[in-house]
Amino acid sequence: MADAGVELIAVTKRYGGTVTAVDAVDLRIPSGSYCCLIGPSGCGKTSTLRMIAGHETATAGDILIGARNVTELPPAERGTAMMFQSYALFPHLTCLDNVAFSLRMRGVEKTERRRKAAEMLARVHLDEMAERRPAQLSGGQQQRVALARALINNPSVLLLDEPLSALDPFLRGKMREELKRLQRDLGITFVHVTHAQDEALALADLVVVMERGKIVQSDAPRAVFEQPRTQFVARFMGGHNILECRRTADGAWHMRDGSPIIIDTAEAAASLRLAVRTDRMRLMPPPELPNRLHGAVTAVEYHGPFVRVALQDKAGDDHSLLLSEQDFYARPVALGDQVVAGFSPADAHLLAN
Repeated sequence: MADAGVELIAVTKRYGGTVTAVDAVDLRIPSGSYCCLIGPSGCGKTSTLRMIAGHETATAGDILIGARNVTELPPAERGTAMMFQSYALFPHLTCLDNVAFSLRMRGVEKTERRRKAAEMLARVHLDEMAERRPAQLSGGQQQRVALARALINNPSVLLLDEPLSALDPFLRGKMREELKRLQRDLGITFVHVTHAQDEALALADLVVVMERGKIVQSDAPRAVFEQPRTQFVARFMGGHNILECRRTADGAWHMRDGSPIIIDTAEAAASLRLAVRTDRMRLMPPPELPNRLHGAVTAVEYHGPFVRVALQDKAGDDHSLLLSEQDFYARPVALGDQVVAGFSPADAHLLAN
């Protein structure tokens, strides 16, 4: 399979001339990489995917796949394949015939198309299910049939529209592993739309966060999580507390509840926002953690290997801490307890807005 990168140049999509779903987006997805488009409902990620596929027409801008400008080409001539959220399998056909269907439409001889379909089913570990119909398969098995059907035409880019959303958590984890394995083995570009942060972080080489039709951050998964550019990215990706800080007349910094805070930045502004990862905060902190929040415990959630503790500070702002099970039960807290949470200045990340 020939691989190809994807490039969007000032791509815009308007509906009805008034609603802008995608707003002058620039994006380069390297050849052979796994890219996840992520964001809340209505942010433009699915419209972007459908424009790459050719199922939506771009209002403005250019779409390149490899060296070709495909903006005006129909879907069948773009070298892409799309796997839909619904799977859309034919209920009256066997797995083998579902996978072979597009080859049949192209006039490939029966023996040859069934041979290729059998090879593709083997790639997704479903060769023993070849003669079963979709109703005889689990959700995860149906998804793998749909994946094999999308791949049988040797696309240079595979487009996936929330392919894991209908699966239970256990199957979702297994299918994440399967998708990553296939992408690595085939070496082609995958572009995957999801609203699940853990899915994007686990799968992607490139995470693209969208808000209101624009790309607000495009980076490696670790960079997006550890160094969110904006308050929106930090809140949407989760795992961060947002702290509003102001400089007082004496030049010192304080949080909204009045607590002093040491900031490792030469920022000259009168106010700023910081993101602090929930797992970097400590309850009843040792003296070496100078930055401290005082508040009341509003929730305690046991998650097995860790415990989430929520607290509300004196200004009414909510914060979360993720503590290891061992640390929490060494000094447990309960609803209503007055507690102190601390963090290091080095763990406070400056946000652009």
